[in-house]
Amino acid sequence: MSKVTVVGAGHVGEMTTYYLSEMDLAELVVIDIVEDMPQGKALDMYEGTPVRGSDTKVRGTNDWADIQGSDIVVVTAGLARKPGMSRDDLQKKNAEIIGDICTQIKERAPDAHVVMVTNPLDVMAYHAYKVTGFPANRVVGMAGVLDSTRFRSFIAMELNVSVLDVQAMVLGGHGDSMVPMVRHATVGGIPVTELIPKDRLEEIVQRTRMGGGEIVKLLKTGSAYYAPAASAAQMVDSILKNRRRILPCAAHLSGQYGMSDIYLGVPVILGANGVEEIIELDLTPEETEALKRSGEAVATQVKLL
Repeated sequence: MSKVTVVGAGHVGEMTTYYLSEMDLAELVVIDIVEDMPQGKALDMYEGTPVRGSDTKVRGTNDWADIQGSDIVVVTAGLARKPGMSRDDLQKKNAEIIGDICTQIKERAPDAHVVMVTNPLDVMAYHAYKVTGFPANRVVGMAGVLDSTRFRSFIAMELNVSVLDVQAMVLGGHGDSMVPMVRHATVGGIPVTELIPKDRLEEIVQRTRMGGGEIVKLLKTGSAYYAPAASAAQMVDSILKNRRRILPCAAHLSGQYGMSDIYLGVPVILGANGVEEIIELDLTPEETEALKRSGEAVATQVKLL
């Protein structure tokens, strides 16, 4: 049986654990520094499995020794965004937290894949890559899946159609510089540009860029967790089941798209070996420039780190 550890039992971590328990993919461990809290949440989840028809074992812990032998470690721990706080504001505070976590992962689960969820996402994924020393294919960030599902949701809302018929992706950094790929978005195979006027599409693109901030403003005391958790769970599923899904993820670039030694959202094939392949799209000059600007924004953050 595979083993997946979720680091952090806050809203994102608990929901990621819950979604994974529904999938019956692996033994689950959720770890947090708050004494007894992950144990309580794990027990509550497990007590619901007879009703939900799941045999997934869920265990909470405060002991890093319990992550030993994990196949995948999903990192959700860190401070959440508050109203008025940008993802950049989180960087200094979360970098120390992620550094300590990744040191434990390196020692306790040296063969694991790391799925980074903590913000600022691209920088924390790069930080995890450096601290663990793992091969780049085994460290991947969740951002693009989340940004893309938001983009898809907004398109479906605009057209009043099933979200299942909407295909779209968002590249670049997980922040205001992200690059929703309008040209590649379709609804039932029909280009979205044929269904939604250009000016309205631009508004949807901007809403996608500000999607996380919109949730923060509405909640007032926290940040998004349902959609981020579902996105992380989809990535875990693709790795454990070797589905080789084509997903936009924060991956380590080594010359692709003209950038090197940086984590940035790009389409990848995600399978048993983690990032099996980075897909290089034939971008227009405008798309190329937008992705470059996004990469430069992330590179600036990395230098500060």
